[in-house]
Amino acid sequence: METLVVVVHVIVAVAIVGLVLLQQGKGADAGAAFGSGASQTVFGSAGTGNFLTRSTSVAATIFFITSLTLAIFAKQNTSAGVVDGLPIVNPDLLTQPVAPLSDIPQVDTSNDATAGDVPVIPEQAPVSAPGN
Repeated sequence: METLVVVVHVIVAVAIVGLVLLQQGKGADAGAAFGSGASQTVFGSAGTGNFLTRSTSVAATIFFITSLTLAIFAKQNTSAGVVDGLPIVNPDLLTQPVAPLSDIPQVDTSNDATAGDVPVIPEQAPVSAPGN
């Protein structure tokens, strides 16, 4: 069933492209008003407006219906979501310490009340000027 809907969807998409390319633009009406375009039309002097416009509307409606049908098929065929599909983690592994990701030693600042985002520079003894 889904394959049939996909085939109809592709055929209607190609038909819409063809129908849109066959239609004349708004500027073509000015040339036909002076007699140059009316004699060359396949559908007579009335032009192709009604036939191609209605055909395009029908094809667009079928395209929308097949798009919605394919979306419904895709929704039914999906498996569990990202959160539901995650593997179950052993709770014992969550309590083990994790090794640091870099070679830089980590400073324990859990007890330090002044710990923040800005590093603290230790105070140094004043440097005297040479010759004093």
